Amino acid sequence: MKVNEGAIDRGLRVVAGLVLIGLAATGTVGAWGYIGIIPLLTGAIGMCPIYSMLGINTCPMSRR
Repeated sequence: MKVNEGAIDRGLRVVAGLVLIGLAATGTVGAWGYIGIIPLLTGAIGMCPIYSMLGINTCPMSRR
């Protein structure tokens, strides 16, 4: 797996995932809020499968 997310992208994904999970856990939103697991995991590992399919790379490191 190749990292294809930059630091800002990863941080935003983790925060958004935690917010969605928190809202779902408190009952503010329905069970669909647990979809926040996806951005949380992709932000934690730094690799987004959709970015790979679309050829998007927000990681500032040089491409080889």
